[in-house]
Amino acid sequence: MQVLWNIALPVFGIILAGYLVGRLRLLGEGSSQALNGFAYWVALPALLLLSMTRVPIAEVLNLPFIAVFVGGTVLTFVVSVGAGALIFANRPDARIMQGLAAVFANAGYLGVPLFLTAFGAERALPAIIAMVLSAAFTMGSGVALVEIGRSQAANWRHVAADVTRALFGNPLVVAPFLGLALRALGIVLPGPLETFLGLLGGAAAPCALFALGLFLVGTRLRANLREVGWITLLKLVGQPAITWVLAVPLLHLEPFWANSAVLLSALPTAALVFTLAQQYEIYVERASSAILVTTALSVLTVPLILVLLGM
Repeated sequence: MQVLWNIALPVFGIILAGYLVGRLRLLGEGSSQALNGFAYWVALPALLLLSMTRVPIAEVLNLPFIAVFVGGTVLTFVVSVGAGALIFANRPDARIMQGLAAVFANAGYLGVPLFLTAFGAERALPAIIAMVLSAAFTMGSGVALVEIGRSQAANWRHVAADVTRALFGNPLVVAPFLGLALRALGIVLPGPLETFLGLLGGAAAPCALFALGLFLVGTRLRANLREVGWITLLKLVGQPAITWVLAVPLLHLEPFWANSAVLLSALPTAALVFTLAQQYEIYVERASSAILVTTALSVLTVPLILVLLGM
C-alpha cells in the first residue's frame, strides 16, 4: 500500500493532471506539442548527459542486464509477429508495427521519472540504459524491419541510411552517448554548465509525465479491440514474465538489476511507436489505441509489479 501512495500516485497523478489540463484546454492549442518537444529535445537529454558523466563506465556496460532486457524484447517481439501472421493476418510491415507496439517500453517518459521518484537519481541508471536500448536497438531494428517488410527487394543502403538518420537525429540516444564519451575521456563539466544541465534535467520527470498526459487527450480507441487486447497482454504481462525468466532462473542477475529489468519491461507502449506508424502511414489507429490502453492499465499493473518484486 505504501508503494501506491508514495510512488504510483505521484507519478500517475502527474499524467492525470496533464490529461485533465488538456481536456479542459487550459494551455491552449499546441501545448501538447510544445511541452513534448521541451521534454524530448531539452529536459530529458540534459538529464541523460549529466547522469552519464557521473556514472562509472563499468556500471553502464552491465552486459547481463543488457542481455536480459534485449532478450525479453526480442522474444516477445517474435511472439507478437508470429501472432500477427497467424491470427490477425497482417501484412509484413504491419506485423512489425504490431511487434513494436508489444515491446517498445516507455522507458523515457515513464521509466526514468518512475525510477527517479522511487529510488532517487543515484539508482536511475537501469532506466537510462533501458531507454537508450529502446531508442537505439528497438527503434533502429524496427525502422530497418519495416523498410524490409515494405519491399521484397529492399535497398540496403536506403535502410542503413534511414536507421542511421533515425538514431543520430534522436537526442535521447545522442545525449547519453555524449555523456559517456566525456566520462571515458575524463572531461569534467564546468560548474556553471553542470548546474545548468541539472536545472534543466530536474524538469525532465514532471515535464515528461505531464506531456504524456497531454498526448493521451487526442488518443481514441478506434481499432480492432481483439488485436489491441493481444498487444496489451503481451506488453504488460508477457514481456515482463519472459524477462523475469531470463533475469532470475537463467542468468541470476543481482536482485536490483533483475527487478529493474522486469519493471522496465512492464512499462506501457511508448508514444514513439505512434510517431513511427504515422511516418510510414501503417498501423496508426491500432498503435495509438495500444498506447492508450497500455498506459491506462499500467496504473494498476506497474504498482502491482513493484509490490510483487518487493521494490
